[in-house]
This record gives sequence, C-alpha cells and structure tokens, in this order.
Amino acid sequence: MSARSADPGTTLTVVLVKAGRTKIRYPAELVRDDGTRITVRAPWAAPGVRDFGFVRFEPGDVFTEHYWPDPSPGREGTGGAPMYAVKEVRAGDGELKGWYCDIIRPAVLRDGELLVEDLDLDLWVSADGSSVLRLDEDEFEESGLAGRDAPAAEAAVRALDELEHLARTGGLAGLLT
Repeated sequence: MSARSADPGTTLTVVLVKAGRTKIRYPAELVRDDGTRITVRAPWAAPGVRDFGFVRFEPGDVFTEHYWPDPSPGREGTGGAPMYAVKEVRAGDGELKGWYCDIIRPAVLRDGELLVEDLDLDLWVSADGSSVLRLDEDEFEESGLAGRDAPAAEAAVRALDELEHLARTGGLAGLLT
C-alpha cells in the first residue's frame, strides 16, 4: 500500500488510453485515495448522449469511479492490483443507473494524472442487479492482446469473470465500501 497522493477535492485528469492512443481526457475530483484505492467523481465527459440500449449516458450524469493502482511503481500491470475500474453511474437527479466496469491494467497516478489503459472488456450491472452484461468481448479478441501479451490477456479475462461473479452474488458493493 502506498501513501496517499493528494487531498480530497483535488482535481486530477483521468487519461483513458486504448490501443496505445489517448481515447479521452477529463477532469475529475479526487474523493478518496487511501493508497489502495483511488476514487474520483466526474460528470459524463463525452460529447452528447451515448445510448447503449441497456443504459443511456448523457450530460448531467455523474460517474464515481473506483480504481486500484499498481502497488509496484515501474512494474505497472504486474503488481497484483485488480485489473478493473468500477464506475457508479447516476443521473443528474441522483438516481442510480448502475455500474459500468472497465477491465484495465492497474491505474497509475502520476503528476496529477490518473493513467488508465483500457483492455476492451467491460461489464454492465443495472441498478437493481437484475441485468449483468459482459461487453466488448469481440473487441477484446480483435485487439490481439492475447498474441502480444498472453499473461495480461489471461488476467483480463479472469478479472471480467471475477467482476461478473461479484455482480451476480451481490459482492460488487463490497468492493466500494
């Protein structure tokens, strides 16, 4: 466990990288950093509305995002930290929409930026827990990660399996307390 990196209320920049390129950058307020988990809060950062069919992200939505940084600086992605981010999604009026979970290499906090490498696999859990959906498995296969970095690809699939199990057994909330 590392020491806290910043005080709550500090603005960080979340940098989401996919396939070696920055997909999006957005400001987020640091809610908590206890050295094991970093929690930030940010409004929906993409332009306009994104309708997935099972959920709709739109201006006014607020994401409370939980990341587990790699405890081994210089060995990012190999130190045993969970390979996922869990994002609680609420509408502008505060109503819980659900949780969007990204499979990632463990996050790295450096110089006011939270660097997150997306590994293409995702999980959606509805607010009432009745819908648990594995997402983007086709993108993951097409990414070629299994050929470039087989251990990371295997760890990513295990992380998705773990999150799905937690979601289906009511354990997802336990990660966030």
